[in-house]
Amino acid sequence: MSVKTRLPVGQEAIREKGWIGAHRFLLLRRLSQAFFLVLFLLGPWFGLWWVTGTLAGSRTFGVLPLTDPLVLLQGMVAGHWPEFTALLGAVIVLVAYGLIGGRVYCSWVCPINPVTDAAHWLHDKLGMPRGWQPKRNTRFWILGAVLAASAISGTIAWELINPITMLHRGLVFGMGFAWALVVAVFLFDLVVARRGWCGHICPVGAFYSLVGARSLLRVSAVNRQACDDCMDCYAVCPEQQVISPALKGKPGETPIILSPDCTNCGRCIDVCSVDVFAFTHRYDQRVVPLTEPAEPNATRNAA
Repeated sequence: MSVKTRLPVGQEAIREKGWIGAHRFLLLRRLSQAFFLVLFLLGPWFGLWWVTGTLAGSRTFGVLPLTDPLVLLQGMVAGHWPEFTALLGAVIVLVAYGLIGGRVYCSWVCPINPVTDAAHWLHDKLGMPRGWQPKRNTRFWILGAVLAASAISGTIAWELINPITMLHRGLVFGMGFAWALVVAVFLFDLVVARRGWCGHICPVGAFYSLVGARSLLRVSAVNRQACDDCMDCYAVCPEQQVISPALKGKPGETPIILSPDCTNCGRCIDVCSVDVFAFTHRYDQRVVPLTEPAEPNATRNAA
């Protein structure tokens, strides 16, 4: 009886699916993040004003308004009633993220995500300790504090220190204090708290997790019967607590990851060599029966 050798995280998926197959959602996320960032930089860099503004508020081709609903909410509690176009832009964004998953913003749009991912990569490469881990509801307390600060100060308080906004300013206007905040986020995740910023601190992520609590787009452990307990999905997931209810559920329990903390990043899909996970919708309760060899990897391993 042979003993299966446990490979480093992700290596078994690369061996089974190839490098691109084991990183397809990572590559798509980076392309998506670059696409949205470049859209906002085409104007100030090249004079192509297809989109004017920033992620906080913009207008596409002079017609389509898009407004960050958290920015709008801060303005409203600060006593500034928005114009109709700002309200319309916020409704469009809320509907979009409400359907596809609020924290999709964090993994597919936010330009700070590559910064925190780079910090996590270096953290692992250096073999650094996990560090301080704030409670996950800390970000909701910070969200409440942001709204309170806006109400008290009469300003959109978070935008004064928002690393996302600061990154945009740094790319447009050059080095300065804006870059200092981006570097601070990187160092926080690297030295203070592993995956601390997005997972425990950022009020934007907290807000969008509330927006997408009932979203349609979900990840499902549809083939959880094939799980070989390699734990690679836990190793790469930025919100590890969301996996177990779907992956380790008893027969009859949903295989869908329903937690609003899930960012729909696709890391678990990429890293799984036996294709346990897949994107689907929240009403898809299918589970591949144990007797069905549903994927080529399982057939190939059995051979």
